[in-house]
Amino acid sequence: MSEDRAPLPPALAELAEDFHELGARDRLQLLLELSDELPPLPERYAGHLEAMEQVHECQSPLFLAVEANAETVHVFFDAPRESPTTRGFAGILHAGLDGLAPEQVLAVPDDAPYRFGLAEAVSPLRLRGMVAMLARIKRQVREQSAA
Repeated sequence: MSEDRAPLPPALAELAEDFHELGARDRLQLLLELSDELPPLPERYAGHLEAMEQVHECQSPLFLAVEANAETVHVFFDAPRESPTTRGFAGILHAGLDGLAPEQVLAVPDDAPYRFGLAEAVSPLRLRGMVAMLARIKRQVREQSAA
């Protein structure tokens, strides 16, 4: 990893390391495991996708919600079980961002989705969905922090 790039928060950096220790096929397997670990929506969002933001760049229907206060950011995702790649991307972002302070989330470099070595395992179009998820999370954090 190049030294001139902005660092990832610890949990994301650890995940990136885990992915880079694996070959392409095993990276996909880890992505599937993260897909399975994506927590269910809390009751206030379950069945209320209208209360969430759809990420249209994702190839599968993905919805996200961000709850940010001065100390903490929480991210919530809804993606169909039959879309493991999209769920896996959401799983990476959940594991890496949930519980961080707003300034830590906003400091996540925009190229973070490309730091998991997934470009050779999934299509660029799919990675664009993860980039869009991160952009929306950061936008919602900025909006909620300004409110």
